[in-house]
Amino acid sequence: MAAARLYQRKWVMIKLPLALLALAVMAWLWTHWLPLPRTEITLSTALPEGMYHAWGRRYAEAFARQGIQLRVVNSDGAGQNLERLRGTQSPAADLAFMQGGVGHPGSSTDRGTGTAVVTLAMVDIEPVWIFSRHGFVDSLQQLQGQRVSLGPAGSGTRRLALAMLEQVRITPKDLVDSSLSGMSAVQALQDGTLDTLIMVSQPDSPVVRALLRAPGVHLVQLKRSAALTERLPYLQPRLLAQGTLDPQARLPARDATLLTTTASLVARTDLEPALQRLATRVAQQVHAGGGLFHRPGTFPSLKRVDFPASVEARRTLLHGPPWLEEQLPFMWAQVVLRLLAICLPVALLAWWLAHLLPAYLRWLVESRVTRWYGELMYIEYELARDSVTGLDLSNYLGRLNSIEKRMAAFVTPVYLMPRWFMLRDHIEFVRMGIYQRRGR
Repeated sequence: MAAARLYQRKWVMIKLPLALLALAVMAWLWTHWLPLPRTEITLSTALPEGMYHAWGRRYAEAFARQGIQLRVVNSDGAGQNLERLRGTQSPAADLAFMQGGVGHPGSSTDRGTGTAVVTLAMVDIEPVWIFSRHGFVDSLQQLQGQRVSLGPAGSGTRRLALAMLEQVRITPKDLVDSSLSGMSAVQALQDGTLDTLIMVSQPDSPVVRALLRAPGVHLVQLKRSAALTERLPYLQPRLLAQGTLDPQARLPARDATLLTTTASLVARTDLEPALQRLATRVAQQVHAGGGLFHRPGTFPSLKRVDFPASVEARRTLLHGPPWLEEQLPFMWAQVVLRLLAICLPVALLAWWLAHLLPAYLRWLVESRVTRWYGELMYIEYELARDSVTGLDLSNYLGRLNSIEKRMAAFVTPVYLMPRWFMLRDHIEFVRMGIYQRRGR
């Protein structure tokens, strides 16, 4: 009987295969359904002297404490960062800092090929600085014909500057376009080879401080800028009070109204959810403090984002990280999560089957012996009748012989041997009774 043979070899035929199958299922689920997050990802920032790059170094230190290597790569700006996130420019990036307006609906980059992008958090407010050698400049129309630096190709600064100029119907053909940036642009303004510089940078940037101190260089305040903020809603006017940047040097020298935009941390949509949560937590650590234009705790946030907000980031900002990630280091939390979500259920299922299948086989084996006992009891019951004929006795002997043949082919488990021998003795006892009745 197959069930009896299987039950006899249950460790080799049932329990060992179940254990191997459980390990294979665990391995497949671990590698395909819920793989561990990568231990190395890439963050695209901006120019080395910019604030994005400084933030990137702090991010790399925070990620390293969690066992993740964050590779920080420089770029020409937000435009190139977006292309790297979408995978259309090398090296591909998983995270990047993005200037406000780059992904705003209606911009040239709001629709693109490649991987989609999500916002993990808005992290800061960035002023739009316009510096000129000419003190009379107070509108964008006056830049026509001037030598103007709009920032490097692919940068968020250039995209924003072009969008602003477009609102007053000025194109790069209407001025002498320059891609100078950083300290090179500062030197060009001082040397007179550049008339105006448009840049987006943090107030404590060395380039901004150098321009505010540079003789003959003026901070431009745009008049009638309300129309710009209406058409470009990612821009907002803010007051930069006199002496805010350096009270001793009285920088700036007078109150100034600046247009500002935002800086965001964005990611590829296919970045592992756990890494999205980790990046959001790091953003909370790096950007929780106050700034020149915002109070502590204002950032990070997900208000008025250009790209769709990450579900994982929103949940992290509202409710904090999962309990395991709060109690354990990041990678250990991921391992424990998979042990609980994959290994424990599969192991329990395998353990249940390892007990259920042998129990079922044991029931099949015992039911066979029980049926033989039932047949024997029926024969004994029939023999007790007075109307039993010789033909009936022969029939009963044939049935007893059939039971014995089946018992001989039966692979009897050790624990059933006493019942097996008792049944055989009982069959012999009934057979002897039949012989005695035939001899009457």
